[in-house]
Amino acid sequence: MTTPNSLNSYITRKLNNIEEAQALKTEQDNWTRLYHKTLKGIEVMIDVQRQMKDIMKIVEETNITVMEMERIILKASINN
Repeated sequence: MTTPNSLNSYITRKLNNIEEAQALKTEQDNWTRLYHKTLKGIEVMIDVQRQMKDIMKIVEETNITVMEMERIILKASINN
């Protein structure tokens, strides 16, 4: 909205400052959105890692139970 032939240079400077402030605000809003989107992505990754850790614990416990069952079956078959 700047007019180079403006008679009042104060108004021209003021308009330039407002446009610059609006541009900076838009850029800040964009960075803020990106920041929050990135944080949300990191939180999702952390949740997935926790779930994988829990799954690994369950798999390990299941594996131990299966090995104990195999040992009991083998022991029973040897005794018969």
